[in-house]
Amino acid sequence: MQAAQLQYDFFNEENAPKWRGLLVPSLNKVLSQVHPNLVSQQEALQYIEELILLLLSMLCQAQPRSVQDVEERVQKSFPHPIDKWAIADAQAAIEKRKRRNPLALPVDKIHPLLKEVLGYKIDHQVSVYMVAVLEYISADILKLAGNYVRNIRHYEISQQDITVAMCADKVLMDMFHQDEEDISGFPLMDEEPSASEEQSYYELVKSFMADGRQFLRQLDLIIKVFREPFASNAMLFSHIFSRIVDIHEVTVKLLGLIEDTVEMTDEGSPHPLVGSCFEDLAEELAFDPYETYAQDILRSGFHEHFLSQLSKPGAAFYLQSICEGFKEAVQYVLPRLLLTPVYHCLHHFEILKQLEEKSEDEEDKECLKQAITALLNLQSSMERICSRSLAKRRLSESACRFYSHQMKGKHLAIKKMNEIQKNIDGWEGKDIGQCCNEFIMEGTLTRVGAKHERHIFLFDGLMICCKSNHGPPRLPGAGSTAEYRLKEKFFMRKVQINDKDDKEGEYRHAFEIILKDGNSVVFAAKSAEEKNGWMAALISLQYRSTLERMLDSAMMQEEKEEQMRLPGAEVYRFAEADSEENVVFEENVQSKSGIPIIKAGTVLKLIERLTFHMYADPNFVRTFLTTYRSFCKPQELLDLLMERFDIPEPRPSEADQLEGGEQPLSAELKRFRKEFVQPVQLRVLNVCRHWVEHHFYDFERDAHLLRRLEEFIALVRGKAMRKWVESITKIIQRKKQVQASGPSHSITFQNSPPPVEWHLSKPGQTELFDLMTLHPIEIARQLTLLESDFYRAVQPSELVGSVWTKEDKEIHSPNLLRMIRHTTNLTLWFEKCIVETENLEERAAVVARIIEILQVFQELNNFNGVLEVVSAMNSSPVYRLDHTFEQIPSRQRKILEEAHELSEDHYKKYLAKLRSINPPCVPFFGIYLTNILKTEEGNPDFLKRHGKDLINFSKRRKVAEITGEIQQYQNQPYCLRVEGDIRKFFENLNPMEDKSEKEFADYLFNKSLEIEPRNVRSLPRFAKKYTCPLKSPGVRPSSARPGTMRHPTPLQNEPRKISYSRIPDTDTEGGAVSAPNSPRTPLTPPPASAASSSTDVGSVFDSPQGPSSPFHSSKTRSSHAACPDLQNMTLRTCNNEVLILFSSKIPVNIAMEIISPDICAINFTHSAQPRVCVCVCVCVCVCV
Repeated sequence: MQAAQLQYDFFNEENAPKWRGLLVPSLNKVLSQVHPNLVSQQEALQYIEELILLLLSMLCQAQPRSVQDVEERVQKSFPHPIDKWAIADAQAAIEKRKRRNPLALPVDKIHPLLKEVLGYKIDHQVSVYMVAVLEYISADILKLAGNYVRNIRHYEISQQDITVAMCADKVLMDMFHQDEEDISGFPLMDEEPSASEEQSYYELVKSFMADGRQFLRQLDLIIKVFREPFASNAMLFSHIFSRIVDIHEVTVKLLGLIEDTVEMTDEGSPHPLVGSCFEDLAEELAFDPYETYAQDILRSGFHEHFLSQLSKPGAAFYLQSICEGFKEAVQYVLPRLLLTPVYHCLHHFEILKQLEEKSEDEEDKECLKQAITALLNLQSSMERICSRSLAKRRLSESACRFYSHQMKGKHLAIKKMNEIQKNIDGWEGKDIGQCCNEFIMEGTLTRVGAKHERHIFLFDGLMICCKSNHGPPRLPGAGSTAEYRLKEKFFMRKVQINDKDDKEGEYRHAFEIILKDGNSVVFAAKSAEEKNGWMAALISLQYRSTLERMLDSAMMQEEKEEQMRLPGAEVYRFAEADSEENVVFEENVQSKSGIPIIKAGTVLKLIERLTFHMYADPNFVRTFLTTYRSFCKPQELLDLLMERFDIPEPRPSEADQLEGGEQPLSAELKRFRKEFVQPVQLRVLNVCRHWVEHHFYDFERDAHLLRRLEEFIALVRGKAMRKWVESITKIIQRKKQVQASGPSHSITFQNSPPPVEWHLSKPGQTELFDLMTLHPIEIARQLTLLESDFYRAVQPSELVGSVWTKEDKEIHSPNLLRMIRHTTNLTLWFEKCIVETENLEERAAVVARIIEILQVFQELNNFNGVLEVVSAMNSSPVYRLDHTFEQIPSRQRKILEEAHELSEDHYKKYLAKLRSINPPCVPFFGIYLTNILKTEEGNPDFLKRHGKDLINFSKRRKVAEITGEIQQYQNQPYCLRVEGDIRKFFENLNPMEDKSEKEFADYLFNKSLEIEPRNVRSLPRFAKKYTCPLKSPGVRPSSARPGTMRHPTPLQNEPRKISYSRIPDTDTEGGAVSAPNSPRTPLTPPPASAASSSTDVGSVFDSPQGPSSPFHSSKTRSSHAACPDLQNMTLRTCNNEVLILFSSKIPVNIAMEIISPDICAINFTHSAQPRVCVCVCVCVCVCV
């Protein structure tokens, strides 16, 4: 179809801006009508818009002035039967126009533009008629593309999908590309596992559901398109369809049970447990119709009897009058289509065995075994019937191919097409994969007239005729080794298939390929069965789009005639129709599954969509249960769910009352219960299950709420509901047990956690616990474990509605407040430790120790701890201590600066680092609270619509997205040991004591001014606070066992030397050193070894990268080392005896056992002469 002859060009620079994008929003509405659960990419809708404008230019080419002119143009230009349906829709639109505007496309915008296109004004009714035709075609394209997208298990339509689907549709290709030689499609790339690949249990279930939906559509095609003309005409017989309706019913029931099971599956379950679905139906003998059906369809003489009925006078004419090609479809396609239930039944037996092998649940495995046992008789009967009458083939190998794109093995189809093309000598033009999507069949036919045999390859878009290469074997390098040589090819959309009757002495089993130019080619098969196979494939390719349109039309008409009656809104509040006064959806936005997203609504509409009968929306359920407390109380929610569950039956219409009394007709009531009551009630139970599984704290806080829920589910009746009630009951029992016994903290790790690190204070010496006496590694570890527990305990409900800022925050946000208070206390404690250390040297050591803790926080991915330290260092009392920070080594200052950068530029670096690391981690909670507060304060709780307040659910969804990010880091615990005393020390931190916040802040700042006054050259001198050594043990664990921190290289693998500190000759030199007054009062190290001085690499107090001293081991134990380069080492014994070991290159084994922080026993062996002495730690040998 070309628009080149028009004077008006829709696509030139002047006119294109007027039309571009005009139809796209309306095409979205059309899509929602034909495929409510699908979405479309913008490029796809723009492509359809271009096609519709081409169509409009063709209609305008006839210069129409009346409706009749447009109708004549449609009849002449549109392929049959789409012209008839388009005209019917357009006429209906004109009739409805008198009452209201029935069209989605913008008639009011197109009408004035048509005056410019045609050069004269036309009647508005003519514009309505033209737009209705355009809308019908756009709906047809979207319906076709949507069917294809659903078949390949996607939820979004792309431009490629439209092109591929149209390439397989002869009607649309004739309409839009009738003058083009060929049209390139896109090769299909299969994202699903092929049938040959190993599939998991869940993949098997998904595959079976997809196959089941496709099978259900094939059954609809048999019943609604083929069976209906037979049933409505007395000259034909309908019993050839046997029990097809019963098979349809059991298929719908089985699919419904499996879909409900998948929807209700616990998130912690390895896979949905579908065994009971098969077992229940097998026990009811629901699959028995398959046996009767197979006996009827496969009995001997069935096909001959079928053909004899078609040959009755008037039968052929009647079938041909229904639709062009319908007679041929009945004769060749229907018999093959009738075999699909047989193959599908055999598929049930195969899938049951595979599911039993893959099931990980013992109860489910037992259900599958019971189902297999119950179906053994049916299986043996089916196999016996098929072995007599039918070659056993898989469903996908059937000659009946109504769907151009099979579920499985699409990438294998492309591979097959490429292999065929390589095997054909003389191939020219585009590759097969560019104009075809599926290989159908191949075989040998005789070309009548020339009487040459041709090997035929049939694809959905091409028929390729080849001659076999029977010549002598070719020499290597002499040319192609292809098996076939190309003779001719036919594009399937440009040919007509014509059946040929058998003629004695001329040809038999023949059919004719008629080309567009009138020429034809006749092919003959070797037998009637072979011909039937070819004709079935060719006729289905030629007329499948017509048959599918007939099916869509029949189903749409059925929906109009049999609209499901619901109870009135006066007796069932959830039956109120959607309007802008009660629900608003996001425009042009849908979920990946195609489900519309609610922007705002009344609480009744939110509950209705939460438990909607047409689809399940797990994301909406999660978001609702996380956020509902901001607009509804738990007791109110339970009341609404119970009200939603209790569905009254609809009242009969006046006509039904005259016919059958007050009760609705049984068929209508049966449909209402199956399609409305059961889905709604199951989804109510699903919401209850999610509620108790993930938000049981609502019931912990309100025993009456839990009692009412238990009473409600105890009253639920029905076999379909039984297992969901049992599931909810089990969850409640489990939660009650946890509530009674307390949560279990037993976690199994792949590696053992590292041992606890100890420094100056030892296990049990809780009165000595302080920043400088505990090991910095263990301080960071225990704080990380504590903060991780706080973080993981926070529930989403503690955040929604900013409840942690409200009066009843202690009730609604206990875990969050615990974490906030801990963060505040720890930050203030760091500040207090710094400013209360008056001596400059000691204060520098305190700051350095806190920075070491920050280093370990970074190693552990405890970002909350990192920013606690940064907050303390940036506080007013600490930030101004310039003299203190001058004493800090540059390397540690750099560490602090890098940590500070995490909070700059709206935490840009922090967010990037958080998303780059692997859990476990403790994210910084403050940024989440800030984002939630901004969302809560920046968006209204309600939206005004027609004077009514609707709950702004879009706002709740944004908050739920933030809480969802919090939750994704709550699952992975740390592989670390809890040290109870240290944990209790930090849990009980109370730096403020009895001061108010202002008093404490003033105290800290005044103390800061006291230790470093403003504008002074020299600081006041203060006495030392600590009697223990200030030297840090470093941030490397002393143990070589696996842990969360990096570890030093073992001593025996390093080059090493012994360094030592000299004993002063007199007691006054360098400060008196004597035995301690108490074993619990460690000596202060000499000034030369202070933490602020790190130039002496041999000192035990510097270089945290070096190995830890044995004196700083985590517990009382022996430590062995062999030192081949022993220099002079001096130790003072308890009785002041000086012991000197002087020998070079003599192996000495030393074992040290710590008695107290400043006393140890040394056992050394030299020349096999052991000696033991108890020594005071004046200096320490270190291997460096």
